[in-house]
Amino acid sequence: MASRGALPEILPLIADPQRWRLLAELARSDRRVGELTELLGEPQNLVSYHLGQLRSAGIVSARRSSADRRDVYYRADLPTCRDQLGAAAFALHPGLHLAPRPLDPAAAARRPRPRVLFLCTGNSARSQMAEALLEHRSGHAIEARSAGSRPKPLHPNAVRVLRDLGIDIAGNSTKPLTRFARSRFDRVVTLCDKVREICPDFPGSPATAHWSIADPAAEGDTDEETFPAFERVAEEVEWRVDLLIADLTIRPIEREQHE
Repeated sequence: MASRGALPEILPLIADPQRWRLLAELARSDRRVGELTELLGEPQNLVSYHLGQLRSAGIVSARRSSADRRDVYYRADLPTCRDQLGAAAFALHPGLHLAPRPLDPAAAARRPRPRVLFLCTGNSARSQMAEALLEHRSGHAIEARSAGSRPKPLHPNAVRVLRDLGIDIAGNSTKPLTRFARSRFDRVVTLCDKVREICPDFPGSPATAHWSIADPAAEGDTDEETFPAFERVAEEVEWRVDLLIADLTIRPIEREQHE
C-alpha cells in the first residue's frame, strides 16, 4: 500500500495518455498488439513499449494465442488496477476508498434484460461456466446463453467446480453456435482464441469482447490433474463476469441519468 505523502506508482504510469488509452481498450477486450496499434493509430514499437511498462507494473498480462502461437493476447488485470487505485485513494486520505456502485433495482427493472452469448470451441467448460456464473451473479437480471463451434459433452470438472460455488449445471446441454445464428444479443463474448477467428456476425451487430482463456481440459490427462486449472478458470471468469455485469447494468443507467 502506498504510504501517506508518497506518490503512488500507478498514478504517473496511467497518467500518460497512450497508456491510459491502452488500458481502456484492454478493459473492454483482450487484444493483440496489431489490433492495439490500429486502434490507437500509433507505431507498433511505441505500443509495445507502453505495454511493457504496464506489464512491469503488473496491471497488464500476456498469453500466447492457442489459435496461432505466433500471436500474443494482452489483457488488463482489472482487479489489480482496482486494488492499486484504491491504495492510491487511501494514501490521499483514509476516508477515500473504492467500492462497487450498487445497482438501482427500480432503474434496472425499467430496462430490457440484457442478453449475452458466450462462445468457445466445445461449449463443454469455459462458455458453460461463464453462462452459469453470469446468470447467478446477476441474480438473473441478465440472460446468458453459450455455444461452441464444435460441441462436445459437458466436462465433469466444469460441473464440479461450479457445484463448489453453489451452481448446478449438471443438466445443461452443449449447443452449436449455429443455433443462435438468427438470435439477437447485446454482447457476444468469445473465450477461445480459435473461435474468435471464426466468430460469425450476429443480427443487430452486438458489441463483442474476447476473453483469451486457455482450455483447462488441456492441462492434464485426467480429470484430477486438470481440476486445479478449472478452479483457476472459474476464478478468472468470475471476476470478468462481475465487471461485465456492471458494464451491462450500471453503466447504461448512468448514461440515461446524464442525458
